[in-house]
Amino acid sequence: MREIKNAIGGQLVGSASGRSQPVFNPATGEQVATVPLSSAEEVSSAIAAAKAASESWGRMPPLKRARYMFKFKEICEARADDIARAISAEHGKTHADALGEVQRGLEVIEFACGIPHLLKGEFSRNVGPEIDSYSDRQPLGVVAGITPFNFPAMVPMWMYPVAIACGNTFVLKPSERDPGAVMLAYELFEEAGFPKGVLNVVHGDKVAVDTILKHPDVKAISFVGSTPIAEYVYATGTAHGKRVQALGGAKNHMIIMPDADIDKAVDALMGAGYGSAGERCMAVSVAVPIGEATANKLVEALRPKVEALKIGPATDSQAEMGPLVTRQHQQKVLGYIDQGVKEGAELVVDGRGFKLQGYENGYFVGGTLFDRVTPEMTIYKEEIFGPVLSVLRSPNYDHAVDLINRHEYGNGTAIFTRDGDAARNFADRIEVGMVGINVPIPVPVAYHSFGGWKRSLFGDHSIYGPEGIRFYTRLKTVTQRWPEGIKSGAVFTFPTM
Repeated sequence: MREIKNAIGGQLVGSASGRSQPVFNPATGEQVATVPLSSAEEVSSAIAAAKAASESWGRMPPLKRARYMFKFKEICEARADDIARAISAEHGKTHADALGEVQRGLEVIEFACGIPHLLKGEFSRNVGPEIDSYSDRQPLGVVAGITPFNFPAMVPMWMYPVAIACGNTFVLKPSERDPGAVMLAYELFEEAGFPKGVLNVVHGDKVAVDTILKHPDVKAISFVGSTPIAEYVYATGTAHGKRVQALGGAKNHMIIMPDADIDKAVDALMGAGYGSAGERCMAVSVAVPIGEATANKLVEALRPKVEALKIGPATDSQAEMGPLVTRQHQQKVLGYIDQGVKEGAELVVDGRGFKLQGYENGYFVGGTLFDRVTPEMTIYKEEIFGPVLSVLRSPNYDHAVDLINRHEYGNGTAIFTRDGDAARNFADRIEVGMVGINVPIPVPVAYHSFGGWKRSLFGDHSIYGPEGIRFYTRLKTVTQRWPEGIKSGAVFTFPTM
């Protein structure tokens, strides 16, 4: 049985907390590892190691930090297949999907390699008589990340490469459900030759999270997870004087206009709704066809495709969708399907009771499709995080836009149409942070930034990209004049030209 360890100050350290929990292979239900639930003292030790490394790392020229990051990128690219296998073994997503996750993480590392340019300040000469002014972005010190199970490699890579390239040191608390990919990436990080203590990894539960949130040496915290926890992380972290970006839940809608290519819209919904078994914060979980005729065509085309979904373990190269991450989450998703039926939604395709021969103990749920869902239903209001797609019929475009804008979440959305006017109007009017026009999962590329609106993001900064640079640094502005330009005599009025 594999024992997961903490990584503190460049060393793999077994936990002495006396608390741990199992890690399972979701396809088989078999335990594959044990992960520690670290004590507050162990988390504090990781923070201390990061603090000890922070001064010399922060003063290192950005170009030299970038060279370390280039090396890390090269090693990760060479081992991408291994990282993907580690993801699949504990999360359950297909190998191709896991490789896609690794690639999107690598793109953020690649962005971080450009840190010498990204940290360039501004200079103004002669802002006053023989006075020059310049600005500089400087690291914060020790920063931390708390990451979710659904992207065990990519989401941490959205955080620590940018933070570390900016000159900070990092303490990462990954999900305890699938920590293997993070630990493999940590080994590759060490192989790249980074100084000890620049990246530290501690595993745990609420004890570890609360220690990070309250520790005086942690200056900023990045979080991705559910909205209730995001709100708690933001409130607790800011109450202790920290800068916090906390990304929460989502309920992503896709409008299908009457002029849309139905076949392309259906293909988009299949990938966006059922890819990774729906365990994506950018998954499309609500299809909003405009008009009864569009809705009927959409459901008619979706039904056979959902019924024909190829579901299997990550080792099956033909699988389009794998299991859910844990038995507990499987039961939660099944409970949502039961609730949808109870509240009167039309169950077009029922994923309950799905069993895969040879994998009867796996955490599988079949693709599920609901029609005639209404805004009052639980399956519409709440994030299910499973392979459940709801069709909510809308009489017209304005009704659909209002529906989306009234929802508490504002993470991602999409519209499928051939009408440029409708697309432009949608992009302008919709109160959502990430918008797709004939793109079902509009995750921004690494040199833009990722973040929702409303209760999908707590804090003033989105993650990675230019917003990530601003989040992990603070602005300093210097105004200078040299002695030969200084006239004698004190000046008591406020300085002006």
